[in-house]
Amino acid sequence: MIRIMTIEDYPQVHDLWMKIKGFAIRSIDDSEEGVAIFLRRNPTTSVVCEEDGKIVGTILCGHDGRRGCMYHVCVDPDYRLQGIGKAMVVFAMQQLKAEHISKVSLIAFTKNDIGNAFWNRIGWTKREDLNYYDFTLNEENIIRFNQ
Repeated sequence: MIRIMTIEDYPQVHDLWMKIKGFAIRSIDDSEEGVAIFLRRNPTTSVVCEEDGKIVGTILCGHDGRRGCMYHVCVDPDYRLQGIGKAMVVFAMQQLKAEHISKVSLIAFTKNDIGNAFWNRIGWTKREDLNYYDFTLNEENIIRFNQ
């Protein structure tokens, strides 16, 4: 069952994130407090997939009033290749469309072969016409990759 994510889902969502090899989380942004802030700003666009009371897929999704963005799209390895990822993406995009958002983007690490294959398979376009830039405002917001 795919539904809107709530902060009550955080413990299971975090546990799922920690299961995904190569997944990266930020110490502040992806803390329970950080996710709560994100969900308050975007109360209807983040999703989870729940099977038998267990969260097996997640997408943090939000928008700035102009463009949507998906973060932390993942499916438990034991539940992959069942259409869960695509169904969650469609659900999140429908939520964005209901909020009058016309375009959505995401970032996938170049070494994320599984993720990049997924996005290509479901029809997303890799942009070659722009560069993505970052500027760190909070040095304490440390990225940690799961091994």
